[in-house]
Amino acid sequence: MAPGKARNNKRSSGTSYMSTVTTIVFIALCVLGVWILTSNSVIPPQTTSRTSTTTATDAATSTSTITTAADYSSSAKTSNPTEPANKKNSAVFEDNPGQLPEDAIKSGDVDPTQSKELPNGNNERSRVEQENRAVDSSNQESEPNIGDESKNDEVNVIKGPGSVVEENPQGLQGKESIEEHEKQKEMETQVSEESTMTQNQQANERTTGKDSDHEETQKTIDDDEESNGKQEAQESKQVVEENRREFDSREKEQKQENHQERQQKEQSQQEIEEGISNDQVEHDEAMPLQTSTKNEDQRSQETVSTTTQTQIDGSGTHDETQNNSHLEENSNIDNKQQEKATQTKTDDSFLEGGNSGIPKESKESKKSWSTQADQSETQKERRKNRPEDQDGSIYGYSWLLCNVTAGTDYIPCLDNEKALRKLRTTRHFEHRERHCPEEAPTCLVPLPEGYRRPIEWPKSRDKIWYHNVPHTKLAEVKGHQNWVKVTGEFLTFPGGGTQFIHGALHYIDYIQEAVPDIAWGKHTRVILDVGCGVASFGGYLFDRDTLAMSFAPKDEHEAQVQFALERGIPAISAVMGSQRLPFPSRVFDLLHCARCRVPWHIEGGRLLLELNRVLRPGGYFVWSATPVYQQLEEDVQIWKEMSALTKSMCWKLVTIKKDKLNSAGAAIYQKPASNECYDQRKKNRPPMCKSDDDPNAACSIYGQFCRYVALQSCMHRLPVDKRERGSQWPDNWPRRLQTPPYWLNKSQMGIYGKPAPDDFVTDYEHWKRVVSKMYLKGLGISWDNVRNVMDMRAVYGGFAAALKDLKVWVMNIVNIDSPDTLPIIYERGLFGIYHDWCESFSTYPRSYDLLHADHLFSRLKKRCKIQPVMAEIDRIVRPGGKLIVRDESSTIGEIENLLKSLHWEVHLTFSKNQEGILSAQKSNWRPSSYAAAS
Repeated sequence: MAPGKARNNKRSSGTSYMSTVTTIVFIALCVLGVWILTSNSVIPPQTTSRTSTTTATDAATSTSTITTAADYSSSAKTSNPTEPANKKNSAVFEDNPGQLPEDAIKSGDVDPTQSKELPNGNNERSRVEQENRAVDSSNQESEPNIGDESKNDEVNVIKGPGSVVEENPQGLQGKESIEEHEKQKEMETQVSEESTMTQNQQANERTTGKDSDHEETQKTIDDDEESNGKQEAQESKQVVEENRREFDSREKEQKQENHQERQQKEQSQQEIEEGISNDQVEHDEAMPLQTSTKNEDQRSQETVSTTTQTQIDGSGTHDETQNNSHLEENSNIDNKQQEKATQTKTDDSFLEGGNSGIPKESKESKKSWSTQADQSETQKERRKNRPEDQDGSIYGYSWLLCNVTAGTDYIPCLDNEKALRKLRTTRHFEHRERHCPEEAPTCLVPLPEGYRRPIEWPKSRDKIWYHNVPHTKLAEVKGHQNWVKVTGEFLTFPGGGTQFIHGALHYIDYIQEAVPDIAWGKHTRVILDVGCGVASFGGYLFDRDTLAMSFAPKDEHEAQVQFALERGIPAISAVMGSQRLPFPSRVFDLLHCARCRVPWHIEGGRLLLELNRVLRPGGYFVWSATPVYQQLEEDVQIWKEMSALTKSMCWKLVTIKKDKLNSAGAAIYQKPASNECYDQRKKNRPPMCKSDDDPNAACSIYGQFCRYVALQSCMHRLPVDKRERGSQWPDNWPRRLQTPPYWLNKSQMGIYGKPAPDDFVTDYEHWKRVVSKMYLKGLGISWDNVRNVMDMRAVYGGFAAALKDLKVWVMNIVNIDSPDTLPIIYERGLFGIYHDWCESFSTYPRSYDLLHADHLFSRLKKRCKIQPVMAEIDRIVRPGGKLIVRDESSTIGEIENLLKSLHWEVHLTFSKNQEGILSAQKSNWRPSSYAAAS
């Protein structure tokens, strides 16, 4: 055994030789017994003995890396670290060391009275340790000099979790007398001295075979203890070096990680500043950007986890703990400095770029633009200055599930059973039209059982999760026509339809072959698909760079529009009934009806005349139906009436094309581009509309609600002035996207106060900058998961235009009390709809991946409450979907609190100078209680 600290080497001269032999035999038996007991237990490599303590301690002290037992115990209370181990045995301490019991990490000076009995064989070990502590305490009282050194030795012993430290392994009872303790002390001293004797000295001591055997046993034990001490010292050095290298490596990695994270944050900060500053969105309190996107949260958690793990792994070294502390302090200093620099940078950015973006909407410009609110004779003045709820009164709002018959498919304005019961007739499909509740609902729509995150585009075009839209009726009725089929846990869509059983792509190419001038994706960009079914026609038109606004009623063909939206195909719930469609006049390049079940020929062609209103002059109408190619009596009669009607409307029958593959056919008509045919008609049937009938009027505000204009059986004259909208065909796609419409007059003031064409260009450049520098990079949105997008307050459609290169489509909403810019949106090859956000939108729940609202709510809350609007947003957005809001800072705060009450995750808020931005994500949370039945 290596030389230990000074011990009392005086031996009693009066002790007889026989007593010495007896003592040695007794000690050997005790040591052997304890050794057998301890060797049967599972002891980690850190096990040390009293005799090897000095050596291990000296080795550890020389490297200044082993903490004291008091330090170990203190650190265990805060970070629950484990004792460092070599690589070979590191797995022993990898199972969550923070959950170890306190008994497993006691220091050497624990009160024996606090020890607890352990189950099974551990009881004996606990008893032996308790007796050893009692003997050791007696020794310290009787020999103060040795006691001081012994305390120093024991203080440096670290008892790792699960380790056993042998102290005074004599197996004596706690009631021994002081004399027996002194004898035991002398025996222990003798053992220490004999362990250092040479082989010759030991040979002289051997007198009998029995005594010799015992001495050899004791020597073996002592040698083992000595070698163990040296080995443990060497292992301690190795562990220290390994921990030091590991810590240095982790510190370096962490510094690199922090540096990269700071760079990413600075880049994200700069992008957001550039995007927002150009639109004068600034922070109320001049605070730096506070972002907490999921990606940054994960990086932050990883950093915290790395720091914690470093502290745990390095718990055996006081220097490492100090280094971690310094590293943390330096990190905090760096963050503060970065925050200060960012603050200055942000303020400078706003000061320098505050006037470079789009100004606020000009009041003078409102005089130059009409709105849906003032385009109807039935328009009545809106209630003035309705009192609003005080800020904060809605923040305690409790949400309930909607208790309605429609359940998970609830559309408030289409499922208003109370209003439907009051209808006098359903002859013109009035029961499929909008009938909004008097009070907008504030309940939340439940999720279907087994709902899952939708499949991403383009795979979603071919299959969706059955449980997301758990309806099978269409599969039963239309499965043979390849509409939809049930395939295991999926609903699959072979791409067929009633008129194109063998696939939509063949059908699309067949139409262009019939009329090459249609030129999908160039000359023809925006179409209207009437009675779309599951919208496979529109879904495959994306392959031809063409947008289809598909619509169908919420009727016995359950969930057909919901299927379309779940597949990632644009669609709305609407019907050709008694009201105008929510679109401006002369905007669609082509109209399509494939067995759409609309009786075009009846009542003077009123429904076909509505299509004539929305069709662009020179545009095409594709009618694929049985009257075109079948000779049944009913079909023949319909064809005759249809032919007479289209002729009186001056529509030209371009061709009748048979589709041999699908055993079908289509008649393709073209609308005139001038009034010449109208003036030459012998009969004024259908009649021309009155001059004061605005063809763009689709909806007006009447009282509290939006009232759609009734259908009229007349035609509007076509524009003749070349500077008037509709007198020329738009530029080919994609040039039309970025070119100001030819009919925008420089003498007309734009929405933001500049001449209209300049306003258009400025708006487009603005949104390209905001989308590329902020939305795509700075909001933490994974755009690969985004397909269905809605701009809740589109002006010129700049936001949608900026997303052109992404695999998304955007439903642009022009509010009925906003300047009527929807024709501009269609002119540039996009689409949209008129809507009043004080009412529910005509779409199924869980339809959209992302909603964008630019200065919508601050205007909207002057007319209606915000709570129902937020409930509607929650209804429309899919779980995991996003919301981006740009508005006044006070409104941003109100929206943020409402979103939090809905358990949305608010990822970003940023405001300054009364303007702000917010980004949030919908969770899967639903209330547990239902509202009262209405």
